Amino acid sequence: MLYSSVDFAITMKKYSWLLLFAFPFLGMSQYSLSVEVQGVKSSLGNINIAIYNRSQGFLEYEEVFKVDRIAAQEATTNFKIMDLPNGEYAVAIFHDENGNDKLDTNWLGIPKESVAFSNAKIKAFGPPSYKECAFNLNRDLDLKMQFN
Repeated sequence: MLYSSVDFAITMKKYSWLLLFAFPFLGMSQYSLSVEVQGVKSSLGNINIAIYNRSQGFLEYEEVFKVDRIAAQEATTNFKIMDLPNGEYAVAIFHDENGNDKLDTNWLGIPKESVAFSNAKIKAFGPPSYKECAFNLNRDLDLKMQFN
């Protein structure tokens, strides 16, 4: 059965609200973040990745925007995070060699496992701030990070 031009116009008018609803989402681009982690001491355990999109709650598990885990590969481990919208981010990773899903620290709170941050290094007294780690994602991006 063929539609007449009148039927087509009525159908388009009937569903035009759907286009208005979907239009704002068409402009929201999604990007990927490829990360090369250098200095991985062994293939034991996992590399745990936390991506933050705001300074409030930086390095707090409850405030993570996106989290992932990948099997560690000695020397260099690569991973890719997909579907990140345009914006500002900071990445924190650690090598969970013993597989207990937490960053092990000594009694002073100093990490016993390797850690790394985007665009920053660990300071003598504590981790870097969100602003020190932050970068803008407005295209697919390759990032290199180095364990301490």
